[in-house]
Amino acid sequence: METTETPSPAAVIVLAAGAGTRMKSRTPKVLHEIGGRSLLVHALTAAEGTGPSELVVVLRHERERVAEHLAEHASEVIVADQDEIPGTGRAVQCGLEKVTAAAGTVLVTYGDVPLLEAETLRELVASHEESGAAVTVLSARVPDPTGYGRILRSEDGTEVHGIVEHKDADEAQRAIDEINSGIYAFDIAVLRDALGRITTDNAQGEMYLTDVLSIARSDGRSVRAVVTEDVMMVEGVNDRVQLAQLGAEMNRRTLERHMRAGVTIVDPATTWIDADVSIGQDAKILPGVQLHGATDIGEEAVIGPDTTLRDTEVGAGAEVVRSHALLAVVGAGATVGPFSYLRAGTDLGAKGKIGGFVETKNAVIGEGGKIPHLSYVGDATVGEGTNVGAGTIVANYDGVQKHRTTIGKHVRVGADNVLVAPVTIGDGAATGAGTTVRKDVPAGALGVSAVAQRNVEGWTMRRRAGTASEDAARAALASEDRSAAGETAQHGAESTEENGQR
Repeated sequence: METTETPSPAAVIVLAAGAGTRMKSRTPKVLHEIGGRSLLVHALTAAEGTGPSELVVVLRHERERVAEHLAEHASEVIVADQDEIPGTGRAVQCGLEKVTAAAGTVLVTYGDVPLLEAETLRELVASHEESGAAVTVLSARVPDPTGYGRILRSEDGTEVHGIVEHKDADEAQRAIDEINSGIYAFDIAVLRDALGRITTDNAQGEMYLTDVLSIARSDGRSVRAVVTEDVMMVEGVNDRVQLAQLGAEMNRRTLERHMRAGVTIVDPATTWIDADVSIGQDAKILPGVQLHGATDIGEEAVIGPDTTLRDTEVGAGAEVVRSHALLAVVGAGATVGPFSYLRAGTDLGAKGKIGGFVETKNAVIGEGGKIPHLSYVGDATVGEGTNVGAGTIVANYDGVQKHRTTIGKHVRVGADNVLVAPVTIGDGAATGAGTTVRKDVPAGALGVSAVAQRNVEGWTMRRRAGTASEDAARAALASEDRSAAGETAQHGAESTEENGQR
């Protein structure tokens, strides 16, 4: 793993073995997502940012499911399994068994602390090693510390004498506003020795990690604390309410980061952007926009309003309005929408257009190509400069297989066409309005399938007798007859007058 700054820890152990029962979910807690990543991946991103020699994740609940997620998103991590002995101390002990280093610093953090950043962990390691402490606790000061473990410091404030849980604290201790985050930097040798001396001889029958601090103190070693000013960074997720709260806070921070980098976000209250999204300078994000996954927005592009993009690339100066796109590419200077759906495999070339109420799928549209209105284009290649008329359907599915349609350069596809795949329309060709294209159209040719129009007189009266349609038709015909009779009478009068004059 790459080292971003020195010093780096010998190892980071991420605890992710808990069941997370308060989530009331079939999904393991650490696999719930905010900002487009699972809680666990957020935790691993922070851990990896410290440049550890070894990164260990401790699992137990839904072990196989979480391990599969790790293999997909963080294949380099080492998996350790916690056995039936409960407690954070035992979880760390199981993780430490996978660590090969004999000396250095071990960080212990958690899989449900998504706002924690690598920079904070690096500062913890630096402070720990500079002080020569055996243990350094990451702490925070909060206005209401109810429910948190309190940090008990020496009179001069340099040493940590202990951590007392809220339920065990006396009145004076409960007045302390410095809380334990549960995130630690340990000297690896001290940690190994102390864990070997911890027992489960307590009311809960668990191995408490906090006992390591007491053992280190009793051995005459230094225990210290580093206070983070950002308390949200050490908040964990225990239920759906906290999941939503931390998700909103992460989104707020993400939006602020983009705005400070030169992106205009008109309405942060209605804009959601995942952690892995990139946005170029002077891009403009309008209200009601959601940018998910690995979406990449180019400089000076305009997105929205009311647009959702996932894993989509939008080129510089392009515009996407009231549309939805998934695994699509929109070229520089192109326009999309309103009310369009770009499905996976859509690749719109530079200065191209996918207009209102258009759906595309696995379609490559060349530079300057246009599908302006009310069309479906699937499994197709559309050449540069080609215009696809309104209401065109590419019939790509024969009921068994899907076939590809190729439309050449500078083609004019007429309105209300059906292109029955597989079919090719050559460069510079055209098709007439209402054409069903069932065979290839050569370059420069005009493809038409229309026949002469035939009107069947009286059809409505015979086949729709007794309906409102018949009534309307008879009324119209009667009006036409009266008009015709009036014109005949007028013509007769004019003829008589002319004859009299002669």
